[in-house]
Amino acid sequence: FHIMQEQIKSSLKPAMMAKDSVRVGTIRLIMAAFTNELVTQGRPPTDPLSDEDCLKVIKRLSKQRKDSIEQYTTAGRPELAEDEKAELTIIEEFLPAQMTEEEIENKVKAKLAESPLDPTKKGQFVGTMMKELGSTADGALVKAVIERLTA
Repeated sequence: FHIMQEQIKSSLKPAMMAKDSVRVGTIRLIMAAFTNELVTQGRPPTDPLSDEDCLKVIKRLSKQRKDSIEQYTTAGRPELAEDEKAELTIIEEFLPAQMTEEEIENKVKAKLAESPLDPTKKGQFVGTMMKELGSTADGALVKAVIERLTA
Protein backbone atom coordinates (compact mmCIF):
# COMPACT_ATOMS: atom_id res chain seq x y z
CA PHE A 1 0.00 0.00 0.00
CA HIS A 2 2.91 2.33 0.70
CA ILE A 3 5.16 0.79 -1.93
CA MET A 4 5.66 3.88 -4.03
CA GLN A 5 7.16 6.07 -1.31
CA GLU A 6 9.63 3.31 -0.41
CA GLN A 7 10.54 2.74 -4.07
CA ILE A 8 11.34 6.41 -4.54
CA LYS A 9 13.24 6.63 -1.27
CA SER A 10 15.32 3.57 -2.19
CA SER A 11 16.19 5.07 -5.59
CA LEU A 12 18.01 7.93 -3.86
CA LYS A 13 21.10 5.98 -2.78
CA PRO A 14 22.00 4.57 -6.22
CA ALA A 15 21.57 8.08 -7.68
CA MET A 16 23.93 9.47 -5.02
CA MET A 17 26.48 6.75 -5.68
CA ALA A 18 26.27 7.47 -9.41
CA LYS A 19 26.85 11.15 -8.59
CA ASP A 20 23.80 11.95 -10.72
CA SER A 21 23.09 15.38 -9.24
CA VAL A 22 19.93 16.05 -11.29
CA ARG A 23 18.46 12.70 -10.24
CA VAL A 24 19.43 13.18 -6.58
CA GLY A 25 17.93 16.67 -6.57
CA THR A 26 14.73 15.53 -8.24
CA ILE A 27 14.25 12.55 -5.91
CA ARG A 28 14.83 14.82 -2.91
CA LEU A 29 12.29 17.25 -4.38
CA ILE A 30 9.72 14.42 -4.65
CA MET A 31 10.44 13.28 -1.07
CA ALA A 32 10.01 16.85 0.19
CA ALA A 33 6.72 17.12 -1.70
CA PHE A 34 5.54 13.93 0.03
CA THR A 35 6.40 15.43 3.43
CA ASN A 36 4.53 18.63 2.50
CA GLU A 37 1.50 16.57 1.49
CA LEU A 38 1.49 14.84 4.90
CA VAL A 39 1.77 18.18 6.69
CA THR A 40 -1.07 19.57 4.53
CA GLN A 41 -3.19 16.59 5.59
CA GLY A 42 -2.34 17.39 9.21
CA ARG A 43 -0.35 14.18 9.65
CA PRO A 44 3.13 13.76 11.12
CA PRO A 45 5.82 14.01 8.41
CA THR A 46 7.10 10.56 9.43
CA ASP A 47 3.80 8.89 8.45
CA PRO A 48 3.82 6.76 5.30
CA LEU A 49 1.97 8.27 2.35
CA SER A 50 -0.49 6.09 0.42
CA ASP A 51 0.37 5.24 -3.18
CA GLU A 52 -2.72 7.18 -4.25
CA ASP A 53 -1.43 10.32 -2.49
CA CYS A 54 2.07 9.71 -3.86
CA LEU A 55 0.63 9.61 -7.38
CA LYS A 56 -1.32 12.80 -6.76
CA VAL A 57 1.87 14.57 -5.60
CA ILE A 58 3.99 13.24 -8.49
CA LYS A 59 1.35 14.26 -11.04
CA ARG A 60 1.29 17.75 -9.51
CA LEU A 61 5.09 17.98 -9.78
CA SER A 62 4.91 16.75 -13.37
CA LYS A 63 2.29 19.37 -14.25
CA GLN A 64 4.37 22.13 -12.60
CA ARG A 65 7.40 21.12 -14.72
CA LYS A 66 5.31 21.08 -17.91
CA ASP A 67 3.94 24.55 -17.11
CA SER A 68 7.45 25.87 -16.39
CA ILE A 69 8.84 24.36 -19.61
CA GLU A 70 6.09 26.10 -21.56
CA GLN A 71 6.71 29.43 -19.81
CA TYR A 72 10.50 29.27 -20.24
CA THR A 73 10.15 28.29 -23.90
CA THR A 74 7.70 31.13 -24.54
CA ALA A 75 10.02 33.55 -22.72
CA GLY A 76 12.94 32.46 -24.91
CA ARG A 77 14.90 30.79 -22.12
CA PRO A 78 15.53 27.29 -23.55
CA GLU A 79 18.39 26.62 -21.10
CA LEU A 80 15.98 26.92 -18.16
CA ALA A 81 13.44 24.75 -19.95
CA GLU A 82 16.16 22.07 -20.35
CA ASP A 83 16.63 21.83 -16.56
CA GLU A 84 12.89 21.41 -16.10
CA LYS A 85 12.76 18.77 -18.86
CA ALA A 86 15.51 16.79 -17.14
CA GLU A 87 13.54 16.85 -13.88
CA LEU A 88 10.30 15.99 -15.68
CA THR A 89 11.88 12.90 -17.26
CA ILE A 90 12.87 11.62 -13.81
CA ILE A 91 9.52 12.54 -12.22
CA GLU A 92 7.61 10.72 -14.97
CA GLU A 93 9.58 7.52 -14.35
CA PHE A 94 7.59 7.18 -11.14
CA LEU A 95 4.21 7.62 -12.83
CA PRO A 96 2.30 4.69 -14.29
CA ALA A 97 2.58 4.43 -18.07
CA GLN A 98 0.42 7.15 -19.58
CA MET A 99 -2.19 6.41 -22.22
CA THR A 100 -1.57 7.68 -25.73
CA GLU A 101 -3.89 10.24 -27.30
CA GLU A 102 -5.24 7.50 -29.57
CA GLU A 103 -6.09 5.23 -26.61
CA ILE A 104 -7.84 8.11 -24.84
CA GLU A 105 -9.73 8.96 -28.04
CA ASN A 106 -10.99 5.36 -28.38
CA LYS A 107 -12.27 5.35 -24.78
CA VAL A 108 -13.96 8.73 -25.23
CA LYS A 109 -15.58 7.63 -28.52
CA ALA A 110 -16.87 4.45 -26.87
CA LYS A 111 -18.34 6.48 -24.00
CA LEU A 112 -19.95 8.97 -26.39
CA ALA A 113 -21.47 6.06 -28.36
CA GLU A 114 -23.12 4.82 -25.14
CA SER A 115 -24.65 8.17 -24.30
CA PRO A 116 -24.62 11.31 -26.44
CA LEU A 117 -23.13 14.33 -24.73
CA ASP A 118 -25.22 17.24 -23.52
CA PRO A 119 -23.00 20.20 -24.59
CA THR A 120 -23.78 22.05 -21.35
CA LYS A 121 -22.36 19.13 -19.34
CA LYS A 122 -18.96 18.90 -21.02
CA GLY A 123 -17.16 19.59 -17.73
CA GLN A 124 -19.00 16.75 -16.02
CA PHE A 125 -18.13 14.46 -18.92
CA VAL A 126 -14.43 15.32 -18.58
CA GLY A 127 -14.71 14.46 -14.87
CA THR A 128 -16.42 11.15 -15.64
CA MET A 129 -13.74 10.21 -18.17
CA MET A 130 -10.94 11.14 -15.75
CA LYS A 131 -12.49 8.92 -13.06
CA GLU A 132 -12.75 6.09 -15.55
CA LEU A 133 -9.23 6.47 -16.95
CA GLY A 134 -7.67 7.16 -13.56
CA SER A 135 -4.00 7.98 -13.16
CA THR A 136 -3.06 6.56 -16.55
CA ALA A 137 -4.38 9.56 -18.50
CA ASP A 138 -3.17 13.14 -18.59
CA GLY A 139 -6.11 15.40 -17.70
CA ALA A 140 -5.17 18.12 -20.19
CA LEU A 141 -4.97 15.55 -22.97
CA VAL A 142 -8.34 14.00 -22.04
CA LYS A 143 -9.91 17.46 -22.09
CA ALA A 144 -8.33 18.28 -25.47
CA VAL A 145 -9.57 14.99 -26.98
CA ILE A 146 -13.11 15.61 -25.70
CA GLU A 147 -13.06 19.20 -27.02
CA ARG A 148 -11.94 17.93 -30.42
CA LEU A 149 -14.50 15.10 -30.60
CA THR A 150 -17.47 17.14 -29.41
CA ALA A 151 -16.77 20.38 -31.27
